[in-house]
Amino acid sequence: MAVGTKALLTISPCKVDNGTVSVDSSKTEFEAMINPSGYEHTFQLSYSKKRVLGQPGTETKYNASDPEKIVLKELIFDGTGVIRPGLLEAGDPTPVKDQIELLKDVVYTYEGSTHETPIVQLKWGSFLFYGRVEALKFDYTLFKPSGEPLRAKVTLTFIEYQSTEEISKEAEQTSPDLTHIVEVKAGDTLPLLCYQIYRDCSYYTEVARINNLTNFRALKPGIKLQFPPLN
Repeated sequence: MAVGTKALLTISPCKVDNGTVSVDSSKTEFEAMINPSGYEHTFQLSYSKKRVLGQPGTETKYNASDPEKIVLKELIFDGTGVIRPGLLEAGDPTPVKDQIELLKDVVYTYEGSTHETPIVQLKWGSFLFYGRVEALKFDYTLFKPSGEPLRAKVTLTFIEYQSTEEISKEAEQTSPDLTHIVEVKAGDTLPLLCYQIYRDCSYYTEVARINNLTNFRALKPGIKLQFPPLN
């Protein structure tokens, strides 16, 4: 890109090889006529609540990090030639319906070979996001006398894509749903270790049973303990 050239939003089809997502250069990408008016980037966490009989409230505990979401606002498609002429051989602006079909081919069309909707890369300047489209909304605002649309505003919602390998790497073996082997250090107690792993010290009796500890109050530094997944 030349110095001073405005970076336009591009949406490129992707492929996954050995858990790594990359742009598939053999497929056609979509480039916006003009950039969206803006975008929303949503991060969301989900929590679980363990109800205990007789208690007036519940303790909220972290359960998972939900996939990120991107909403592109007011992506303009124009067939009048006023905004940015996408010229055909005949010299006429590219019809709005053809622009929409290209976008749908890139982000929406079901792929029979993978039995999935496409994974795409959103690139806008330094912004980079990999995901699948969750929703498309077309708002037609200008028409020819025949009823053919001349302009449309498009809102797209994308949900983040991560391969199984990427999710496992991100977890870095810190999840309470994974088995942990911990080497005891001086000053460690079983309730403290349970709290560090499960965020709940009450599991110490179960961990003591699994590790055949007869005296869990006097842990010897250097021994290794197994902390199983939570039920």
